[in-house]
Amino acid sequence: MKAFDYIRATSVAEAVEAAARPGAAYLAAGTNLVDLMKGGISRPDTLVDITRLPGLDRIERGADGATRIGALVRNAALAHDVSIARRYPALAEALLSGASGQLRNAATTAGNVLQRTRCQYFYDTASACNKRDPGAGCAALGGVTRSHAVLGWSEHCIATHPSDFCVPLAALDATVEIEGPGGARSVPLEAFHRLPGDTPERETILEPGDLVVAVTLPPEAEHFAGHSRYLKVRERTSYAFAVVSAAVGLRMDGDRIGEARIALGSVALKPWRAREAERLLAGAAPTPETFARAAEAALADARPSGDNAYKIELARRIVVRALTLAAAGTPERVPALPASPFAASPFAPLTPSAGAPAHA
Repeated sequence: MKAFDYIRATSVAEAVEAAARPGAAYLAAGTNLVDLMKGGISRPDTLVDITRLPGLDRIERGADGATRIGALVRNAALAHDVSIARRYPALAEALLSGASGQLRNAATTAGNVLQRTRCQYFYDTASACNKRDPGAGCAALGGVTRSHAVLGWSEHCIATHPSDFCVPLAALDATVEIEGPGGARSVPLEAFHRLPGDTPERETILEPGDLVVAVTLPPEAEHFAGHSRYLKVRERTSYAFAVVSAAVGLRMDGDRIGEARIALGSVALKPWRAREAERLLAGAAPTPETFARAAEAALADARPSGDNAYKIELARRIVVRALTLAAAGTPERVPALPASPFAASPFAPLTPSAGAPAHA
């Protein structure tokens, strides 16, 4: 590991000033950053420790009903917060499926939002990677692409964003609060992460010194609590990154869908909001045919980036299953296998009704 200077910031202003210097990086739990440093993928000159900054480890309820989650709130604390689980059940389910217990005890809200891709070519410093070394090329193109993007990718990068947590955040219109050299600002999470285009090394809209201080869920996000699910297909039931995932929220209006929210994970370099699918569901009856049309719309622009065409059909099926489970109602308790499409549910048995796919 490259030698580095270490600064323990005592205020947000001090942290921003220190991190604005060339070669500086923020350090919180380090569950991703330290691995990247050990592998020589990230080589900061200075680490700015923010773990003792006051006030960033709080979950706060605003007068308007919004929920503000501080950057240093641990994933375990957030997932097991009774108020969070009641108001945003898909968020809790995503967090509980997203890592081992040990990692959830350490990992933070901001760190989760800022996770870097798990593309094997990005982690292999012997492979060409435009994200790690701009202009070097993308070894993934033409390589082993089974886990790579099917939406929003470019000839410069076909990696995916790995976070579970960010998928329901995107569906629920969360915003990211940032403090930086230019002052404070808030950005919709949907706009926070960047698609690769021709600059895949720029993963977010953050500028040097910018510090994520909180994530905020708007009051309207609670409207989906009664019909909300997060589902994740992974290669093993124990902790693993998603092959594909989906966060779904429905606001029912009698026997019709009043409003829908859908976001997909592990299909692009950012959580993918399926707005056309949401539009098709508004005012529709919650039937297998309706859900199938929505799933088609959600993946309408998908194209394989090699040998991963199966992910497109898999993503369609997980959208249908997530919608089916959400329409039946949010379970009173998180399933024993959080976010697994194969977990038993008192509302939706694994044997689907006629016309629905057999399984995800």
